Amino acid sequence: MMMMLFPRRAVRAMVTSSTSSSPSSSVINHLLHRNIKLTQSYYALRHGQSLANVEKIISSDPQISTVQHGLSDVGKLQARKAGEMFMEDYHHTDTADDYEGVAIFSSDFTRARETASIFAKSLSSSSSSPQYPQIPIYNNDIVLETKLRERYFGVLNGGPDTKYQSVWDIDCTDPDHEEYGVESANSVLERTTRLICDLDDMLSSSATTSTTSSSSSSSTLENDHEGDGKKKKKWKVILVAHGDVLQILQTGFLLHEDASKHRSLDHLETATIRKLY
Repeated sequence: MMMMLFPRRAVRAMVTSSTSSSPSSSVINHLLHRNIKLTQSYYALRHGQSLANVEKIISSDPQISTVQHGLSDVGKLQARKAGEMFMEDYHHTDTADDYEGVAIFSSDFTRARETASIFAKSLSSSSSSPQYPQIPIYNNDIVLETKLRERYFGVLNGGPDTKYQSVWDIDCTDPDHEEYGVESANSVLERTTRLICDLDDMLSSSATTSTTSSSSSSSTLENDHEGDGKKKKKWKVILVAHGDVLQILQTGFLLHEDASKHRSLDHLETATIRKLY
């Protein structure tokens, strides 16, 4: 599967520290220790093919990657197609009564930011899929989030992407390692699962309600309803990020205790969407 660009003036940024070298608390997977169920639906979207992918280099330094290494022409096409496919699926499987729309949170690296923008434009443009109504987008734009930045690869940054494997081989046995000056896999797991918990709380508190059948079970009312016949709407949350970050985040949704098994999961190709929850 594949996926778009909004005016930069409208992009909102949620600026937080991005790549601490180790978890900031004793909790590694915040989803594993969360006491309440998540209320929103979550999807991973890896960025489209980037110029760094074409050059086969590692691009993980924020000072470089937030201004360079955007999408190739192939990557832009992939991003548009991903948005069109998601639009079709959204209207075939869901109703307006179930969802507020789509909330798009993206890494601020150029390749992810461009992917998110093209994807969002596909959802809100009548020309891309004229047979479907536009999908409402949270805040009417993408939201930039530094906790979704690529994992930092230390001295390997700018070098050949074949060096990824040297890091991954150690991840399997020591997800806390910082060989080559890399950000540890567990640090990525901590920051991304903490983000999911924060986003879920924020989006849940801002949700509107819709009228539902009065025959709903009491257990459903307890979890999903406010008052008589009122069901909270939710968002489809698209997390636009990078290969390693999204592989590691998947271990969080699978409730792993650490990130050591992230490379054992199915590889997420460029501009591919995968449902996480």
